[in-house]
Amino acid sequence: MGFGNLSLWQRERDQFPVTQNLIYLNHAAVAPLVKPAAEAMRWLAQDACDHGSYHYRTWLDAYEGLRVAAARMISATRDEIAIVKNTSEGIATVALGIDWKAGDAVVAFREEFPANYYPWLKLADKGVEVRWLPVTAPLDEIDGACKGARLLAISFVNYLTGYKADLEGIGEICHRHGCFYFVDAIQGLGVYPVDVRKARIDALSADGHKWLLGPEGCGVLYVKKELLDEIEPIEFGWTNVASYADYASRDMTLRPDAGRYECGTLNTIGIFGLKAAIEYLNETGVAQIGEAVDALAAQIGDGVRAKGYELAAPVSSGIVSFRKEGVDSGAVVQRLREAGIVTAPRQGYVRSSPHFYIAPEEIARMIELIP
Repeated sequence: MGFGNLSLWQRERDQFPVTQNLIYLNHAAVAPLVKPAAEAMRWLAQDACDHGSYHYRTWLDAYEGLRVAAARMISATRDEIAIVKNTSEGIATVALGIDWKAGDAVVAFREEFPANYYPWLKLADKGVEVRWLPVTAPLDEIDGACKGARLLAISFVNYLTGYKADLEGIGEICHRHGCFYFVDAIQGLGVYPVDVRKARIDALSADGHKWLLGPEGCGVLYVKKELLDEIEPIEFGWTNVASYADYASRDMTLRPDAGRYECGTLNTIGIFGLKAAIEYLNETGVAQIGEAVDALAAQIGDGVRAKGYELAAPVSSGIVSFRKEGVDSGAVVQRLREAGIVTAPRQGYVRSSPHFYIAPEEIARMIELIP
């Protein structure tokens, strides 16, 4: 068989050593590192062991490389990318950095992961009204809620049901109402294309350890350049300021780009890994990755329904959660685990989340094993 006739998963499978040990269907939790990410982190660890910070300029190049790679992935500019420790830090930066006034309104969604729920709920302390909607609310209901609202926050893909939001449809509504548009992208970035310009997204945050195939504790925050001055840094340290390289300076003028949200030393080894992971995904092609993931998710949905399971929601992303009356979902997860198949128990469901390198035969094996 010629290389050109191989499917995407066949061409790229050697980049995922986890396949030698497990059938890994848990990318919505913590994903295995893609080989380039692991190799980049291994190099940095060894170099720091052998040379300390002698190659610090290479570290700075990695910081820049991550900004550039992340910007490319979402059609932003590197000036709009801040390096953060996780999605929650990105969300908190936006939620706490805006100068809220009593009577302001936020549109948020009830079924969100806590990281994209608590920060908006906490704004009630400032007299902010939170208009809660179901995550599956139709666009006309979202449109009504956005009238007079200052901000809308939604996840690209819901962590439990896999429901994928209409980013462009919601973006049009927010733009028309002058409503700041924030997206928690952790469950979709790296597997589905995102164009922040086309979707009119004002800010977006994602960590690297799920579908981006990178390490924990390193993520990115995008803020539209024209809106940087509307969000004050909530943590302030030596690298928030434009003159941070001049240690004798006491000028507190903020950096002119999204780097103003970075308050100190960065997670260098994580940056090496995340940069390599995002570059790998960019080169592989996010659009075709998404098509492959959708095919696997559809296979799961069809297979589990044929065995009497119900889905948490119709399949629309790589997250497929299922359950059956009289069957302990936790026990199903454990049974699969003992067979080397990794899923997750979530709120009474078995949650599966395959990435593109998984073989269809492996999905069939998982379906075969569930009772």
